[in-house]
Amino acid sequence: MTSAPGPSARRRRGERTVVPRADFQSYYGRPVIKAPSWAATDIAGYFFLGGLAGAGSVLAAGAHLTGRTSTATALKVSSAAAVSLSAAALVHDLGRPERFANMLRVFKPTSPMSMGSWLLSVYGPSAAVAASTAVAGRLPRLGSAATGAAAVLGPVVATYTAVLAADTAVPAWHDVHRELPYLFAASATAAAAGMALVAGPARENAPARCAVCLAAVADLAVSSAAERRLGIVAETWREGRAGSLLRAARALTAGGAVAAVVFGHRREAAAVAGLALLAGSVCTRLGVFAAGIASARDPRYTVVPQRERRDGAGAAPHA
Repeated sequence: MTSAPGPSARRRRGERTVVPRADFQSYYGRPVIKAPSWAATDIAGYFFLGGLAGAGSVLAAGAHLTGRTSTATALKVSSAAAVSLSAAALVHDLGRPERFANMLRVFKPTSPMSMGSWLLSVYGPSAAVAASTAVAGRLPRLGSAATGAAAVLGPVVATYTAVLAADTAVPAWHDVHRELPYLFAASATAAAAGMALVAGPARENAPARCAVCLAAVADLAVSSAAERRLGIVAETWREGRAGSLLRAARALTAGGAVAAVVFGHRREAAAVAGLALLAGSVCTRLGVFAAGIASARDPRYTVVPQRERRDGAGAAPHA
């Protein structure tokens, strides 16, 4: 048995509909969904700093294992500082510190916010112990264990904020729930590698330069894939403030990667390339955040994709 053909199927066969297709409109032009009340500086900063911390812990573990002591110590300190600032940004957005503590009263695997709170509570101390033992040069076994724990949790810390954003009804985030974690992972890796170029000696930065290449290619590829999947909602990624930020992010990431590969063996050039990569990662987070807010405020980006999916489902036969 097949369902009745939808409007799009009837148009393809040249049939005329009795009722004309309605133009898009919403109730008094008001948004269909409520835009998040998150502050851009707090939450986009939370996204960026968490990514820098998580990816930095992975690179720090690699540097630790390969004897790149100066780079390992710099990245451990960077990750500890970044996760502390990330938690501070989250608490500032929540308004009262006790609200963060209250989230730890519940362990809910289906809630990205609940899992994120617990994740930060476990990862933060691990990163702090790894950094403090590296700086002090004492308790090497404890430091190695903390470094390993932070490295294991690092990829989740770097990407869970993408799951948190995609779990909302915001079209520019939810509709790319498959691509967004990969974009955040690539951006976080570029930022962490940039930090290694800035804070580590040039003689130890060869792995960071390789990581930059992979991260830049992945960042550009996933960004393009996300825009293709979004359809009409991709306008929020290409236009306005979000479009400017994301174009700047791509330019900074690509330029920083090229500079790191070609001139990264020079200390000053490596630092400049690293700063460009860090700035690119910041612009990525701010751009994605701005695109989400823009898509939530314009009802067209909520309703039009829903109608397109409905028409497509009506045109497809099913048993």
